[in-house]
Amino acid sequence: MLDGKILPLASLFALALSTSLPINASENTFSQAYSDYQTALKQGDNAQIEASAKRAFELGEAQYAKDSVDLANLAMNWAGAIEKQVAPYPFAEKNLPQTAKANELYQLALTNYKVHYGKEALELIDPLLGAAQTAVEAKDAKNDLLDAITIAEKSDNKKLIADVKMAAFNRLSNTELYTRSVRSYAFEAYETYKEILPENALDRVKATYVVGAVEYAEKHDDKAIPLLLEVVKQFEALNYTHPYALSSHAYLVELYERQGKREESTAHCIAIGKMRPWADAQEQQPLFRTTPKYPASYVQKRKSGWVQLKFTVDEHGFVKNPEILASKGGALFEKESIEALNKWRYAPKFENGKAVEAQSSVQLDYTIN
Repeated sequence: MLDGKILPLASLFALALSTSLPINASENTFSQAYSDYQTALKQGDNAQIEASAKRAFELGEAQYAKDSVDLANLAMNWAGAIEKQVAPYPFAEKNLPQTAKANELYQLALTNYKVHYGKEALELIDPLLGAAQTAVEAKDAKNDLLDAITIAEKSDNKKLIADVKMAAFNRLSNTELYTRSVRSYAFEAYETYKEILPENALDRVKATYVVGAVEYAEKHDDKAIPLLLEVVKQFEALNYTHPYALSSHAYLVELYERQGKREESTAHCIAIGKMRPWADAQEQQPLFRTTPKYPASYVQKRKSGWVQLKFTVDEHGFVKNPEILASKGGALFEKESIEALNKWRYAPKFENGKAVEAQSSVQLDYTIN
């Protein structure tokens, strides 16, 4: 799926329902509910998928034993439908009841699968990942993910191991439990994808982006740039806009600006401006901003102030003709504001698919803490 979100593994095993029970009115009702669920899946209507999966599960509770694989499969269907609407972490406050329900369903499936498949079976990976994705507490998610990694590593399936490690990184990277070990999951998965997948495989491209973003965040510019350029290259070849491609361009703008390579930066500013074909008119968007220096003499005097400016963003995303509209505090605030503004970069405004100049304004505040 190409919605910018890094998703858990697609289901590894078909969730086939048993047909060994005798046909009766109750089963006919259940069969219709499950048929509605399958139809909703084909139509891609997430709200209807969740509603029909819920009904199928509730009717299935009257048909199947509580510890059956069939009920576990129905629980997985409903939990997955909920997860699509509430994940990823962090969860919105209004979604917490749904999140808790999805986690409860994944736990039910996990318990039943352990009974029927064993405590180290590959079938446990999907409910473990689902439980981790819907766990409110990071420590609970970590426990489920470690179990999934342990199970995956006992197989000889390199792709599965990489997928599980990448899922673990995605879930834990924005929590208080992010460590060097969690970081290593992404890099290990990336190395595996490079080994077993072609350059344009989506999982490999996504992993390249993740590793590039980590290198960017850690200010390893020389490592980040080639990785992010590879992401841009592959999405250009795939010929569709993806949030990872957009982010890669934005990171590259800042990386090249930090290195003083304004021509390379300009190319990525323009690329970003062209990446929103669904917008009839797109305003200029800030990509790189340097903070103005606080004049040393003003710091000593503990002077505060502000500067209001207007300026033009040209078709390449450069700032032109900055002018002072008003200011308070002294001329040095104005000088530093102009110098900072001249280094800013934007994705240019586009009208009818063509980059154009546009006017903008800003207020820069100087405050002594």
